[in-house]
Amino acid sequence: MRKTPLFASICGLSALLAGPLAAQAAGSARADTANDPIKMLASRLELERYKETIKGLTQFGDRRQGTDRNANAVTWIESKLKSYGCSDVERIVYDFQPPATPVRAAGDSASRAAAAAARAAAAASGVAQGGGRTRGIRARTGVNTDSLAQKDLKLRALNAQPTTPGKREEVYCTKVGTTHPNEMYIVGAHMDGHGWGEAANDDGSGTAIVMELARIFSMPDVKTDRSIRFALWNNEETGLNGARAYVVQREALQGKESPAGSGKYPEPKWLGMIQHDMMMFDHGMPRADGTLSPEQRPEADVNVEFQSNSKMAAESQKLAWFFHGANEKYATDYPAAVGPHMTNTDSGPFQDLVASISLRENERGREIGAGWDPHWHQVTDLFSTFTDKDFRLGLNAAQTTLGAIAMLTGATVR
Repeated sequence: MRKTPLFASICGLSALLAGPLAAQAAGSARADTANDPIKMLASRLELERYKETIKGLTQFGDRRQGTDRNANAVTWIESKLKSYGCSDVERIVYDFQPPATPVRAAGDSASRAAAAAARAAAAASGVAQGGGRTRGIRARTGVNTDSLAQKDLKLRALNAQPTTPGKREEVYCTKVGTTHPNEMYIVGAHMDGHGWGEAANDDGSGTAIVMELARIFSMPDVKTDRSIRFALWNNEETGLNGARAYVVQREALQGKESPAGSGKYPEPKWLGMIQHDMMMFDHGMPRADGTLSPEQRPEADVNVEFQSNSKMAAESQKLAWFFHGANEKYATDYPAAVGPHMTNTDSGPFQDLVASISLRENERGREIGAGWDPHWHQVTDLFSTFTDKDFRLGLNAAQTTLGAIAMLTGATVR
């Protein structure tokens, strides 16, 4: 058999994670798909249920951190995870104090000139955040901070409460492995947003994937050899603060049995971190006039990114290609594309510590930063903006992650 790069990459990950995991992955690949338990699990992902979960998140508006609507959304997510039977539903609590913004006089020409020079230098370099050279047509991007841009008065009122510094909370739950409970994969998405919309895509679409996977893996007939943690980060939009707080509080606890002799591991050893952030809108490059196609492009794909200059780049690349293979096997509509420029999402705080990847609608720096998604941080990031073709792209990302995580953790269905 000819050994393609994909074959070599998947074999490389199996070697990296040798033992029962590799045997499970290889066995699953040979299994008759009619009797494949992972395909059975993937069939439990339903488009309407995925949409329903996103719709439930949008009832809290843009879920901006430091507001009641954000806190209410955290509680709603927590209640849903408990209703799924996901074990060890817990919260991370941390303090967020935004950095002070220096106040400058309106006539501070030196400051304005410096800012303009910095923007010009960035544009001239042609290099996007996270790496990669920007090419093609670019459209304007930014964060909407104008409440009056939101014409829906009810939604404008819902989003009106401003953020305040102080205590923040985020929720997670765990599928405990039966044979290796001391090892786990972290599957995450951020539940906060901003822009005076509903944050349906950024990142209701990713949050719904994590919640749906938690629901399916928590079903009583599903077993996994290794553990899976489902984490819904807060404060992503302010600089990945929720994920950073998790790393600070939990990294040193990895693999430690507590209480001693109990067989319980509050923080199993991290084997990989998989982030989901903006999953639904891949309509292609902006046209010459800056507009975009209203339809999902037929060649849309699920971007699987790793960061090529991270300390765990080799391991992360292998994990990304493993997800590519899972997409080939279990995703129904859209293929996956692997890229080396992961940036600006909650996998960042993990990328030098463990194999880390991010699933997205477009490459974060080069494409999103060039205006491929006109709803990013805008009042139009609404549930009603997106079509079933858009929602289905998100569902295909869910199928991709479910397939990969099920193989990596040795999932079976009784």
